[in-house]
Amino acid sequence: MPFAAINQTRIHYRIDATAGNDAPWLVLSNSLGADVSMWTPQIEAFAKHYRVLRYDTRGHGHSDVPAGPYTVDQLIGDVIALMDHLGIERASYCGLSMGGLTGIGLAARHPERFSRVVLSNTAAKIGSDAVWTPRAAKARETNGMAALTDSVIARWFTAPFIDRERLVLAAIRDVFRHTSGDGYASNCEAIRDADLREEAKTIALPVLVIAGTHDMSTTAEQGRELAGAIGGSRYLELDAAHLSNIEKHDDYTHAVLDFLGEQQ
Repeated sequence: MPFAAINQTRIHYRIDATAGNDAPWLVLSNSLGADVSMWTPQIEAFAKHYRVLRYDTRGHGHSDVPAGPYTVDQLIGDVIALMDHLGIERASYCGLSMGGLTGIGLAARHPERFSRVVLSNTAAKIGSDAVWTPRAAKARETNGMAALTDSVIARWFTAPFIDRERLVLAAIRDVFRHTSGDGYASNCEAIRDADLREEAKTIALPVLVIAGTHDMSTTAEQGRELAGAIGGSRYLELDAAHLSNIEKHDDYTHAVLDFLGEQQ
């Protein structure tokens, strides 16, 4: 299991590269409460064209859980440090929710490191103190993550998908329940304190914004606002809730590959 010791934190990552050692890089960044496995629906297709780097955000999966609260500056810095550790000079980037928020900061602050950026089911300002502070407190309670699971899953997917895809949901619920409560809470606080709305306006890279019609966490309206703030960006809305890469995996995969492939 590969780890990178960066920023006083051990970050777990995976690389899939059936495309070979000369293929361009693509970095994938997970949502809050998920891990590298959330990208399973995309990996086989993406790895045919890219060297795919996915990692567990600090506080998630097999990565370390340093003392929090965390900041969006740390989340951004972890990506750059991981790329430096692996000798990746430039890559495309795709992040969802918290990973998308991280992507906004990366595109604004480090444009020389990225060629194209996909920001999905995200916003430059997500939620408020009234949402994140109580959720962080709940996560830190004994069995807090188990108590949060049902309400979070209900926002991640539409009811028909939940009813239909019981096996898929079982795996996702398992990952969420076993996410560190301290790690989850510290990332809640990073999201709570982040406001990248002004930085988003400075992004000059090619950007695809993906939203979900039924997303209650980062709404389609917020997705349209984000796309409108980034000059020249494109907007795609999928018939999905928050984890659109899973609920509409084929449409999502094709859209991302089509967008990224325009650089070839």
